[in-house]
Amino acid sequence: MGTVGTGVAKILLDTQGRHPLLQTLEIAKVGVRSRKPRRIDLPESLFTTDLASIVTDPDIDIIVEVIGGLEPARSLILQAIDHGKHVVTANKAVISRYGEEIYEAATAASVYVMIEAAVGGGIPVIAPLKQALSVNRLQAVMGIINGTTNYILTRMQNEGGDFEPILTDAQALGYAEADPTADVDGLDAADKIAILAALAFGGRIKRDDIYCEGIRNVSAADITYAETLGFVIKLLAIAKLPDSSDPDCIQVRVHPTLVPVSHPLSSVNGVNNAVLIEGDPIGQVMFYGPGAGEGPTASAVVSDLLSIAASLATGQNPDPLLTCSHSHMLSILPNSEVVTRLYVRLLVKDTSGVIGKLGTCFGQHNVSLESIVQIGIQDGLVELVVVTHEVREGAFQKALSEIRQFPEVKDIPSLLHVL
Repeated sequence: MGTVGTGVAKILLDTQGRHPLLQTLEIAKVGVRSRKPRRIDLPESLFTTDLASIVTDPDIDIIVEVIGGLEPARSLILQAIDHGKHVVTANKAVISRYGEEIYEAATAASVYVMIEAAVGGGIPVIAPLKQALSVNRLQAVMGIINGTTNYILTRMQNEGGDFEPILTDAQALGYAEADPTADVDGLDAADKIAILAALAFGGRIKRDDIYCEGIRNVSAADITYAETLGFVIKLLAIAKLPDSSDPDCIQVRVHPTLVPVSHPLSSVNGVNNAVLIEGDPIGQVMFYGPGAGEGPTASAVVSDLLSIAASLATGQNPDPLLTCSHSHMLSILPNSEVVTRLYVRLLVKDTSGVIGKLGTCFGQHNVSLESIVQIGIQDGLVELVVVTHEVREGAFQKALSEIRQFPEVKDIPSLLHVL
């Protein structure tokens, strides 16, 4: 009965104006850590600290797991499935790491595991991927799926501030956790894109193979230069089909990205999330809205409860459009093989020929440059910004390794991807 659990209970206790099927759902038990005062009026007899007694209770049909973390959540979910119960969870960490185990158990037990709340808060994106969009050949799923980092980057863009002081302020305002690692290092977004990629491309994803880079190294200078070049910087999670003959090889990455101001994701600001999906024949569709919080996440949880209630009412169990099952493993393209655009900022000595030397080195490694711009002078050094055309990242990194050894190059403060 934390933030999300309280929101779920509020909806279930006040069904007026909502779908009538919600009236068929009854809160049977509530698992809690302690019997502290609560923000909602429920009979004390419903509360228990014995979580195992809930998932094994023969009178309970559906378990809602919103405790978070890997354990005991994973064990409780599997125990509930083993006892023939449907599960609704908001736990992206468990699903991204143990989804295969959980879905296989659910299939064997003919029960549902519903995960709408695990990605994007109140944005309905899981159900469309399973149902309405499943008739398309999907080519890409990408988005801004971490509200904390989007809030910080938006503040940096609007105020010209640096990362650390704005992070501290975000923690004071409750937008960032006391330990912000999962958010600012991109781990939370990687969990979520693993789930979206598995649904979009119909296979299992090895979470640890996802390239993951956070926003700690994004500076106010990069925000300013990006704006000058017609971009904003966002932490993007990207899953797409690369130009490869292997249909089971996909590209999955999380990193700060220069997004063109004309792109629909560029205007997603603050704590909001957005997921952009590309497919044939639909083209591009974008889902946008609040990515966290009591109300939005509870809305997603209860929407899954409603789907299960509808399926049980019609006797169609399990409904193939509600289940998640992935029969094969998808391989993730190595980062060195990814074809992408890149932005790099360099500090070099103010000597003649240095720009030509850089261009020659990049050319020798088949790195095509869109632009080299002299931005200004910093501490007596010339500041250059290089933006590439689409290049193989491994080739770019080889060129950059050589350039680091040039006596004229004093520092390479930033390397970012470009959408």
